[in-house]
Amino acid sequence: MQVFLQTLIGGVTFGAVYALVAMGFSIVYRTMGLVNFAHGSVVMIGAYAASTFYMASKLPFAVAILVAIAVTALIGLVIERFLRPLENKDFTLMLIGTIGFGAVLEAGAVLVWGATGHAVPSPVATGPIDVAGIRIPTYSLLVIAVAAAATGLLALFLQRTKRGAAMQAVAMDHQAATAVGIHVGRSNAMAFAIGAGLAALAGSLIGPMLYVNPTMGGTLGIKGFAAAMLGGFGSMPGAIVGGLAFGLLDSFAAGNFQEYSELVTFLVFAVIVMIRPTGIFGEATVNRA
Repeated sequence: MQVFLQTLIGGVTFGAVYALVAMGFSIVYRTMGLVNFAHGSVVMIGAYAASTFYMASKLPFAVAILVAIAVTALIGLVIERFLRPLENKDFTLMLIGTIGFGAVLEAGAVLVWGATGHAVPSPVATGPIDVAGIRIPTYSLLVIAVAAAATGLLALFLQRTKRGAAMQAVAMDHQAATAVGIHVGRSNAMAFAIGAGLAALAGSLIGPMLYVNPTMGGTLGIKGFAAAMLGGFGSMPGAIVGGLAFGLLDSFAAGNFQEYSELVTFLVFAVIVMIRPTGIFGEATVNRA
């Protein structure tokens, strides 16, 4: 039972990070109908930016995360601005463009930080909390709490602000949104910026748990994408549930199958998607091509 609970805690911790990555995918997809294949690379840039400001500039970890979010939000705005002329004209080129931006970001990371990567010390000095023999890492609690707070703030933004309402209107029908005076390009830019910010938050939080390197975005991007599909691509609640489910699946597979954990994880994922192609929440897909 102790091993089970320990694995459960690890799964929820990584699942919270996967949920942030999945929400970044989903918010861009809901608004533009576009899968941003550069998203994983943005996660990696966020991890590098946060670790650099935290370790080299000696900023508090929370401040380093905020700076990393600002940096990646700007990157998101740049990507959207380059893709905007292609919207509703050449959807395939937009997809290829996101792949190209991902390659550029990864190459840029190698030039700036090198190809070897580095470890990030935990910002929490407190030791694990012992609860009935279960050792809960304090940093895991921090990751879960920050991810939950970010999710709550995003929900409030989408539901209680004019900008959020405009983004949801564009997601439902961009032509009708344009007809009532909503600036679709501005909403798309906001979606990219928020998605990139969520990617930076995910990368910043997972930095102390993994080895930060230029290729980490590929793994995190694939797992975040799979989590979004598992929950229902385009569904924000689905991204949260899918992220947690994928994190638990990943954690238990690693605990039971060790070197075959990735294979088992994606085999189970493939079976679930074959049974329910639209994901857990069954969100109807968006087609803006």
